[in-house]
Amino acid sequence: MSKSKLRWLKLSLFFALSLPFVWLLWQWGLLFTGKTSSLGANPIEATNRFLGATSLRILLLSLAITPLRQILRMPWLTKLRRMVGLFAFFYISLHLLSYFGMDLLFSISALLKDITKRTYITLGMLGFVLLIPLALTSTNAAIRKLGPKRWAALHKLVYLSAVLGVLHYFFMAKGNQPGPWLHLGVLLVLLGWRIYFSAKKQLSSLSDSN
Repeated sequence: MSKSKLRWLKLSLFFALSLPFVWLLWQWGLLFTGKTSSLGANPIEATNRFLGATSLRILLLSLAITPLRQILRMPWLTKLRRMVGLFAFFYISLHLLSYFGMDLLFSISALLKDITKRTYITLGMLGFVLLIPLALTSTNAAIRKLGPKRWAALHKLVYLSAVLGVLHYFFMAKGNQPGPWLHLGVLLVLLGWRIYFSAKKQLSSLSDSN
């Protein structure tokens, strides 16, 4: 793919991933001007849930890039992974800020109490903390400083963070809802492909060496 086409693709992806944030701002703008919004009777809870669902879906999208690249044989898809990952971190940060600011009114003591007593909060916070070093080392300079192997090993934390994100969704949801199961299914497919592809690569390598 040419650089100009890739640039336009990145701009289109940036616009698409920004749409949930723009939509949320629009809904709150309607609320502040006394108009009817789509956030319902409890806009704070709706905002928290919307940001949580959006961040988890974008995180899963970032994990889908490598399988898609391998299946479709489109190596240029790798160049989109950083943007998608950073957008996932952006929405997760907004999710945390929304919960901490609007639900807890920036109370550190209330946050610590929730982390120790509510399983889904504990899991969500752990998942967020694991993503911080990945966001901080998302630059080319960080790859050069850490070295490709150490950088790749560090960024495998995204798998654990995604698992924690899905578990966070399960423990937060009330009753047996389809949403958490659907996200778990997608995650298992993505992780299963990686295991399959890695095993296939190792078998091919052993076959070639023999």
